[in-house]
Amino acid sequence: MTDHTAPFSTLRMGTRGSALARWQTDHVAALLQHAWPGLRIEIEVLHTQGDRILDKPLPAIGGKGLFTAELEGALRAGTIDLAVHSLKDLPTELEEGLIIGAIPERAPVHDVVISRSRLPLAHLPPDAHIGTSSLRRAAQLRRCFPHFQLLDIRGNIDTRIHKAQDPDGPYDAIILARAGVERLGRGAAIGEVLALELMLPAPGQGALAIQCRADQRLLELLAPIDHAATRCAVEAERAFLAGLGGGCSVPVAAYGQVQDGLLAMQGRVTAADGSQQVDVQLEGDPGAAQALGRRLAHLARNQGAASLLGVNEP
Repeated sequence: MTDHTAPFSTLRMGTRGSALARWQTDHVAALLQHAWPGLRIEIEVLHTQGDRILDKPLPAIGGKGLFTAELEGALRAGTIDLAVHSLKDLPTELEEGLIIGAIPERAPVHDVVISRSRLPLAHLPPDAHIGTSSLRRAAQLRRCFPHFQLLDIRGNIDTRIHKAQDPDGPYDAIILARAGVERLGRGAAIGEVLALELMLPAPGQGALAIQCRADQRLLELLAPIDHAATRCAVEAERAFLAGLGGGCSVPVAAYGQVQDGLLAMQGRVTAADGSQQVDVQLEGDPGAAQALGRRLAHLARNQGAASLLGVNEP
């Protein structure tokens, strides 16, 4: 808790309307009010393109900015001061004049299995029907379980869990991010936490990004809730993604962790059909996180990652 007077008396925060987005925004609001007692926070709910279009797979309607564009527009217009995003949904190239002002301490990064049978993936039938809207998850699943039938699934977390547990539904299991499931108090539904060897997370998974205008007063307000080790890790992960020329929806996975004074990075690129996979690792100075991520991307490119993603070599 800081002893200084907050640079704002009233702060306006924007959020999507889903239960998870509201939880995340309320969580950040609570962190800020703890850091700045007496700070008044107003919350405005905005609806994004990703929330409105629920009958099409995410890759079919475009990955970049699906869940962020409307919030970013409100930030630029000055109608809100902060927007809280799941960092994995935030494009690596931010809109001009906008920055990530703070990244609080990260939640667990793993993906999890939810099903009516509560069986782990390895105990499901070889032709089990698995629900996921993520190309990254689908590619890694095909790599390990080539006979699974993968089905698209949309909707908020509660909707997806209900679909997974429906005895007459089409899904034998679904894959979700552990952080979102546990943030909504649905951890009891988790049947298996997937090992990182099988399912490496999306860059930034489990982390929240607080986006704001490049305003020194906002940065001062956010400084007490910025978690240095988390920021180092996710900046490296996002640099890895950017260095491969991929957006939020491509089958790229990455995980960084600061341990014993070093930033350890893992990166993975998997062919959409699971037939090939490039895994790379590096360690380096946490103070040069973005450079480490770019080096890891270069290493992955040298091992054939660009051809798996269908992007041109520089």
